[in-house]
Amino acid sequence: MTNAWYRIALADQGGIRLAVAPGAHLGEALATAVARVGRGREVWPVAAALATAGEVPLGESVGKGVVVERGAAVGVHDFRYPSGVLAALDEQGRSGLVTAGVHLSQRDTTAVLEAVAPGGQARESFLDVIERLSTVDNVEVRLADHYDGAGHDEIWLTPRLRDLRRALRFLDDFDVDLLDSGHVDVAIYVREPRSTWRLTQHKTLVLLTDDPALRPKVIGWLAAAGLAEVERPAPVGAIPHLHYRPAASSDRARLRARLKKVGLRAVATVKDGVSTPVAAPVGKGARSS
Repeated sequence: MTNAWYRIALADQGGIRLAVAPGAHLGEALATAVARVGRGREVWPVAAALATAGEVPLGESVGKGVVVERGAAVGVHDFRYPSGVLAALDEQGRSGLVTAGVHLSQRDTTAVLEAVAPGGQARESFLDVIERLSTVDNVEVRLADHYDGAGHDEIWLTPRLRDLRRALRFLDDFDVDLLDSGHVDVAIYVREPRSTWRLTQHKTLVLLTDDPALRPKVIGWLAAAGLAEVERPAPVGAIPHLHYRPAASSDRARLRARLKKVGLRAVATVKDGVSTPVAAPVGKGARSS
């Protein structure tokens, strides 16, 4: 696969600097830049964009994973993004601002909670809430249209689980491909009282519930993790941003094969806002409930 070159802003305790690095996809370029620029120190990416032609090194360095450092960055915020999403650098090297917090609202009888958490806390909070539930009925995986440029979303569903431990084992087995990828939404469903707990492709945490007791519990669990209520958090989806998958993750075709192998089935495709059900295999008893 041909490498592309990316301009990447990397933060550490001393500030933010720019580097140019190659990769078959953005996740590979980020891993290369972090390893080469960090040199054993903790650094983390905060923004990225495709490099311009003038930024790409020529000659022997092309294609060999060379990282070119470009000096300090200006106008880039040091918010530590969860794996899978990053702010987009504009032509002047600036980026938008993301802030953490928990926002509450109501839709008829359904309580809505939206939370933005930094770094690995988004993933850990998602799993922490699941571990505290009494049961999980299904896990849904939604592959986004921008995942390998497929052009459509694809929704996969586990069989009826009725078992919290099975859901957690599944998420643990697919952690890099699902929880760390910005091309995937993951949701767990509880059928009674009806509730959905989702980690979106923007790594925003979203709770929809008809259970009057669940929302205050989740608010308390998130508060204990340091996420306070705010008037409105600023999620990455509200600013120019990029999605990526980790260097060690699967491409779309391999992930589809892995999901099928462990018993999930594709139930719908979505394109331009229109959902099309995927017919169950004749005679296979593919019902999820």
